[in-house]
Amino acid sequence: MLKQIRHYKLPYIIYNFFNKKKLKHNIPLYKKYGLNKSYFSSISSADFAHLPASERAIDRNKLLETDFFKELTDENKESALQYDENGYMILRNFITAEDADKINAEIDKLMENGTLKFIYGGKLMFAIHHSEIIKNIGSDKNLLDFLSVLLDGKAKLFQSINFINGSQQKTHSDSIHMTTYPLGGLLGVWIALEDVDETNGALHYIPKSHKLPYFLNSDYDNEGDALKIGKKSYRAYEEFLESKVHELGLKKEIFKAKKGDMLIWHANILHGGEPHTDKNRTRKSLVYHFFDENSVCYHEVTQRPALFEL
Repeated sequence: MLKQIRHYKLPYIIYNFFNKKKLKHNIPLYKKYGLNKSYFSSISSADFAHLPASERAIDRNKLLETDFFKELTDENKESALQYDENGYMILRNFITAEDADKINAEIDKLMENGTLKFIYGGKLMFAIHHSEIIKNIGSDKNLLDFLSVLLDGKAKLFQSINFINGSQQKTHSDSIHMTTYPLGGLLGVWIALEDVDETNGALHYIPKSHKLPYFLNSDYDNEGDALKIGKKSYRAYEEFLESKVHELGLKKEIFKAKKGDMLIWHANILHGGEPHTDKNRTRKSLVYHFFDENSVCYHEVTQRPALFEL
């Protein structure tokens, strides 16, 4: 019964109604883009189909001028300058091993006292609300200025996720979960909190896949109607992407990370988690997601506007 209710939009609308504080950021944006929507209404890419596509462009000169870029090593600068072409960048030794250990200790403490609990298949959500070091890394002004150039907008920290083990998530684009209008108004940042390789659930990504179309509800016949969201399971989206990857002959790369290394990826890059085969090892990591403040933010699959906790 509960599973059936989740296919209806009304329960989400009622929930949204009582969360105006976390949704009010969208009110001026709806007006800006000419949407006749209440803050609590359901929303999906179909609501923007009549609007022109908006291209995001990285201003290379602005990128070079950021304090964050200036402080990078030559190796990391080279990777950063390839971001527009590849859809990701790898910044080695972004945080120290000591800071990684501090984060791991904080997470252990927050789990022990019950503040953080596993949800959604092994995720520890929103440690930024309980840990100063995690919050400070994600809200660092120099980092935000740098990410703002990558977004061609203004970066805002949306959430943090900590993992103890590999997610083992199938290949996907974050834009099916955390969607924006204009498209591309999201960035993912992943930090290794210990060494990671193929045996303990390394990340994989498909270089340059961010240049593919954004695959959304309409692409796998999951738009729903006025009363219901799409009835297909998330597995249907994964299978759709699997067929696309095979059809286009795309090849993944595996990110072998050392403790403290960081990966930044584009909203539309295809990525996922490798099998975590060595059960004697953990794969501790920290993920941040950033939205562009000038973009409408929502969840395409459930057609719900994004709740901002900060």
